[in-house]
Amino acid sequence: MITPVQVVDLIIEARWVVPVDPAGVVLDNYAVVVDHGRIVALLPQSEAAGRFSARSRKNLDQHVLIPGLVNLHTHAAMSLLRGLADDLPLMEWLQQHVWPAEALHVSEQFVLDGTMLACAEMLRAGITCFNDMYFFPGAAAEAARAAGIRAVIGLITVDFPSNYATDADDYLAKGLAVRDQLLDEPLLSFCLAPHAPYTVSERSFSRVLTLAEQIELPIHLHLHETVQEIDDSLKRFGMRPIERLRRLGLLSPALIAVHAVHLEAYEIELLAKHGCSVAHCPSSNLKLASGIAPIAELFAKGINIGLGTDGAASNNRLDLLQEMRLAALLAKGRSGRADAINAHQVLRMATLGGARALGLEACIGSISVGKAADLCAISINDVALAPCYDPVSHLAYAVGREHVSDVWVGGRIRVESGQLVENNETGLIKLALLWQNKIRP
Repeated sequence: MITPVQVVDLIIEARWVVPVDPAGVVLDNYAVVVDHGRIVALLPQSEAAGRFSARSRKNLDQHVLIPGLVNLHTHAAMSLLRGLADDLPLMEWLQQHVWPAEALHVSEQFVLDGTMLACAEMLRAGITCFNDMYFFPGAAAEAARAAGIRAVIGLITVDFPSNYATDADDYLAKGLAVRDQLLDEPLLSFCLAPHAPYTVSERSFSRVLTLAEQIELPIHLHLHETVQEIDDSLKRFGMRPIERLRRLGLLSPALIAVHAVHLEAYEIELLAKHGCSVAHCPSSNLKLASGIAPIAELFAKGINIGLGTDGAASNNRLDLLQEMRLAALLAKGRSGRADAINAHQVLRMATLGGARALGLEACIGSISVGKAADLCAISINDVALAPCYDPVSHLAYAVGREHVSDVWVGGRIRVESGQLVENNETGLIKLALLWQNKIRP
């Protein structure tokens, strides 16, 4: 009996496929078969040729194909503040430069334009999903939809007024209204985003926790980023921020602790015990002199870790490949162990780790049958990358975002041969220059 050939939307043939799950696997000369935006088969190219006929086919004979990268923490619209106030510690940077600039300029249009700029940068760097925290989340969602990138839109909450909302109740009400409007958008999901323990009161945290439990959303907040944050919490509340969150009931598998730089051993145990995730942002931590997070210790305790770029104002790149390399090197340097974090483990952080933190591991984060076809192809055909003994080693330590050739989100091509398929890059650059002239004439 002859098995009929199945017609599908897309077949991608790659020299190497790194599925991420199962861990440590590299597949030579494999094909990823995609139909209706989802992966329907992962098999040797020779077998794919006999089982499937594709409407579109992509041959990547000098490439490694990986899951799309997941940026677990960013403030996308802050791309418009890139380089505005460099070489300053966090609180001086925030209080004397960033917050005043935001008070003057942040609007729905600012967030729309800044997020569009960020989406273009991220897609070209192989990032197919980002977790955002900023004002006017509806505008961020609109930009993500227009760019065709997957986004987790943070419903920001703080206890001070802004151009967006007047108080914590207003922030939450407006954020939930955005969520209700966009629930059916296939590339959008949501999380609650209380900014940080030093900007959110007990009452506001209580409301966030209640909502998170009622509608099953992750909670995404900055935590233990700086020594000053901890010292201020001890003076103000008589306890360190993590202990305050523990007493409020916020430590849980829903919590994404961003930065988590300054941790005592018992606090690492607490995060592990409660199943929390950590968003590690090594470049931002270094640039703001916040410190080096104890990633090897977190990893050893089984804590789920994802990687984030933070915003372009404090990095100044939205480049998760760079974060992979830095995360692996810093873990080795801090721990004194060259094997503290290996190449496969840091790739997992940049993909499945972020997906798991966001509750999206059933949909994205690995090249697995049934998951969305969020994929990133990286060319190894470069004199600076020769020879290649191990493609995963190259991903962690050698390639850059300039080597990203093709990117798919939900099976749709978004970057082809290094160029955005739909966004007008020239128009985005002109838009950024207009904002530059407004912010610093």
